[in-house]
Amino acid sequence: MAATLCFHSPSKPTSHFQLKPKPSPPLFAKVSVFRCRASIQTLVAVEPEPVFTSVKTFAPATVANLGPGFDFLGCAVDGLGDHVTLRVDPSVRAGEILISEITGTTTKLSTNPLRNCAGIAAIATMKMLGIKSVGLSLDLHKGLPLGSGLGSSAASAAAAAVAVNEIFGRKLVKEELVLAGLESEAKVSGYHADNIAPAIMGGFVLIRNYEPLDLKPLRFPSDKDLFFVLVSPEFEAPTKKMRAALPTEIPMVHHVWNSSQAAALVAAVLEGDAVMLGKALSADRVVEPTRAPLIPGMEAVKKAALEAGAFGCTISGAGPTAVAVVDVEAKGEEIGEKMVEAFMKVGNLKSVASVKKLDKIGARLVSSISR
Repeated sequence: MAATLCFHSPSKPTSHFQLKPKPSPPLFAKVSVFRCRASIQTLVAVEPEPVFTSVKTFAPATVANLGPGFDFLGCAVDGLGDHVTLRVDPSVRAGEILISEITGTTTKLSTNPLRNCAGIAAIATMKMLGIKSVGLSLDLHKGLPLGSGLGSSAASAAAAAVAVNEIFGRKLVKEELVLAGLESEAKVSGYHADNIAPAIMGGFVLIRNYEPLDLKPLRFPSDKDLFFVLVSPEFEAPTKKMRAALPTEIPMVHHVWNSSQAAALVAAVLEGDAVMLGKALSADRVVEPTRAPLIPGMEAVKKAALEAGAFGCTISGAGPTAVAVVDVEAKGEEIGEKMVEAFMKVGNLKSVASVKKLDKIGARLVSSISR
């Protein structure tokens, strides 16, 4: 007996907000601008005025899926992420946004806001706020590599959405900003919130439903320790490609197993039980078995992590980053070394390990300049 794996179920719509604006002529050579005419709804009654002339925001990396939580569980990790600097710019036409500079880990990204995850999220947020009288320019600094499995596109989208919201006086709540970020994710990697929700909200987040969007923050106890061992190889695993590899149907026995492991994972988060969290995180029988063979050395890396004392190990998001969990930072560093060795020995891939805590804040304002 088979159970359908719901990639296109009613709870996860194939249709979503569409951005169908017409680009305005460029104001500057080789830099695209875009007028905010998205079809999403304006959520404020009166267009707000900017309270800052400039803001700088940060959004953290995220670990999606967490093993059996495919497309409905994710968390934010501390210390890694993207920055956005947003300015009120009189040289940009009112209601338009211009991406003026992209720096950091990649030079591949387009400065056309329609083709840039930060731009799409910023446009959606401008539409929600009804911005028609102010032009904005945006700089994006990438701290995360593309296709890393650490929510690179979501970090850019989250930082941009929060920046627009902050510069106009924080009129939107976090759940509304997640909707703006979902516009970006839908264009870049698919309509899934398990990166963008924790990137904006911080901590662990459960996505109970997509239509309407229903998010449930899961609070890991502050008196318990949890560390993520992140090992990123020099290998790109585009999310769309990794999603295309997934099965459309699964055996009922695997559905039951994964459901029980996902429930155990949620219980472990709420109880602060890192050991149970690791066991559940390692137990996926649906997604990981399909994706792991596509990442050279991944199965050996997981084995090395567990043998070195990790409570659990799986693929972070679509990969190729591997994530293991422990409750002692020094132990995490030892485990990371073994995982790096396994990537090289079996997968012939260089990799970098880091040990990070849970980011409980999410995307936030870093600095601002008042008007």
